[in-house]
Amino acid sequence: MSAISHETYNPEYFIQLEDKYGAHNYHPLPVVLERGSGVYLWDVEGKKYYDFLSAYSAVNQGHCHPKIIDALVGQAQQLTLTSRAFYNNVLGEYEAYITKYFGYDKVLPMNTGVEGGETAIKLARKWGYNVKGIEENKAKVVFVAGNFWGRTIAAISASTDPSSYTGFGPFVPGYVVIPYNDLKALETALQDKDVCAFMFEPIQGEAGVVVPHDGYIAGVRELCSKYNVLMIADEVQTGLCRTGKMLACDHENVKPDILILGKALSGGVFPVSAVLCNDNVMLTIKPGEHGSTFGGNPLACKVAMAALKVLKDENLAERAEYLGNILRKELRAIKGNVITTVRGKGLLNAIVINEKEGKNAWDICIDLMKNGLLAKPTHGNIIRFAPPLVMTEEELRDCIEIIKKTILSFE
Repeated sequence: MSAISHETYNPEYFIQLEDKYGAHNYHPLPVVLERGSGVYLWDVEGKKYYDFLSAYSAVNQGHCHPKIIDALVGQAQQLTLTSRAFYNNVLGEYEAYITKYFGYDKVLPMNTGVEGGETAIKLARKWGYNVKGIEENKAKVVFVAGNFWGRTIAAISASTDPSSYTGFGPFVPGYVVIPYNDLKALETALQDKDVCAFMFEPIQGEAGVVVPHDGYIAGVRELCSKYNVLMIADEVQTGLCRTGKMLACDHENVKPDILILGKALSGGVFPVSAVLCNDNVMLTIKPGEHGSTFGGNPLACKVAMAALKVLKDENLAERAEYLGNILRKELRAIKGNVITTVRGKGLLNAIVINEKEGKNAWDICIDLMKNGLLAKPTHGNIIRFAPPLVMTEEELRDCIEIIKKTILSFE
């Protein structure tokens, strides 16, 4: 009995279990978490942390938000899955809710963000053949360097990151990759009559929170309209209030032809993604041409409606905007040469670490963890700072002090 009790609270026990029985496709920080509430996480030894990653922006509404959990539990006791072989009494309600929420005719529900990306590409290709008149099997989709929308074969076929695609070829044809934040390159690419869509993240998350120049998103919209190409906005990470607006595209009052949502669409309690567009695009796909056993299940639908309601009821876009401005101002005020760049919008932010001085983003994240704040490096020398949007200003300022203390210890 004592051995079981000891193992229950021994982080190394759980780490070794994963190492022995799980695939080695992740490199987590050495912390073993067992509980979350709001902006906080607790490890198996009872230590409390601020969450500054938000499960890659899946828990914008905070961990285990009571209204979302209530929706999950209530529906779980009624009906969880019917498949799309039958109608159910929740899907239509959800479809009406989310389409009115974002102003589109139709939604196609899926489970994960990468499935959303795959769905958007299938819709764009079908539209390209049926509406734009592209010759069969000639449709092209334009992407940008630094993009990240998942790790399926289709997703890594668009990647410019060798760690994503090396050793996994051959790749999906029909992709064109151009520089990000470059409207001239985009216009050149869109002049090809076989291009059916341009798919991009309004702010690049996995690439290290790369923010384009003002006017880029509006310029994308203008060019896509000019050349009769569908604008696909991958807002899986940037959407749902994370950047200080409901959608990152809202910063420039732009409406994409196809909108991809995921992550915080469930508040982090269940895999839910959605692809929204109007009838002229959505109705090109007919029965049997696309689907998912779990897509649009009653549990996911109830959870998503609750998650979307929390975003508006708690004014999380406005809070992200306000707190993000404070965070970036305070980060830029940290003296020394450890941080070379601070960038972001709302509460999607990143710092770039000065590698020339021998500083290491991983080591900084380890010390942040020791000091009670969880963050994770991306692309070697970049650390993302993206706490749940339910954070208070007092909590944020406490986190800023932890970050300052940790960074200054590396000077």
